[in-house]
Amino acid sequence: MLSPVAFIAPKGPSNRAENSSNFAPNLVRALSAAFLIVFSVFASAQPDDVDPLEGINRDIYAFNTVADKYVVKPIAQAYRWVLPDVAERGVGRFFDNLEEIGSAINNLAQGKVSAAANNSGRFLVNSTLGIVGFMDVADGMGLEKEDFEDFGQTLAVWGVDSGPYLMLPFIGPTTLRDGPALFVDGQTLPQTHLEDIGARNAARTLDIVSIRAKYIDADEALPEKDPYSFVRDAYLQRREYLILDGEIVDDFGSDGFDDFLD
Repeated sequence: MLSPVAFIAPKGPSNRAENSSNFAPNLVRALSAAFLIVFSVFASAQPDDVDPLEGINRDIYAFNTVADKYVVKPIAQAYRWVLPDVAERGVGRFFDNLEEIGSAINNLAQGKVSAAANNSGRFLVNSTLGIVGFMDVADGMGLEKEDFEDFGQTLAVWGVDSGPYLMLPFIGPTTLRDGPALFVDGQTLPQTHLEDIGARNAARTLDIVSIRAKYIDADEALPEKDPYSFVRDAYLQRREYLILDGEIVDDFGSDGFDDFLD
């Protein structure tokens, strides 16, 4: 994985053609981001039913389960087998460090200045003293790691309703508001802007495998009876908890949770 530092070519006549060729993709990205915001706002007009597409969502969930069982999880298991624990943790911290950038932006957008300063401080310290994030030096300096803020949470703070629950292929649980917001979140990650396509794809793949390896046995904790509903309810309550910064009592399991275990 390359350093998060962006390489900027010196400006000059020789770069005019390159700048011109980049105009269209940049315009598309800007228009796409604007469309996603409008699309997310539309979510506020959806019915109260959180899962009106349950039939389709269940089919996609079944597809994701098979894909994970035969492709993603075996790769993650091989990754854990090859990589020493200390290196595995370092890779995870490296990608976590890159997410501090987007988290700082979203905290600012939500008016949480001190949290944004904490994100920025962690990124600067860990990117330098922590060797581009492989070590979490910032935590020992009082800059504690907090839950990351994403654009979906920002939209929620701005008053955009979550809309219907969605299960996306390969991505997993989300909502009509949070799903499109993933595109905006991706634009805040330095690896997204690597010019080398191979390096960009390799970074994305390594990030996904690293996350799956971290939760290698998560699927074993799912109940045998209706795991789809379990995942949906857990996701929605976790999102509410994050959006409200933990200011609610997590009542997951108070209504019918025991039914999953019967």
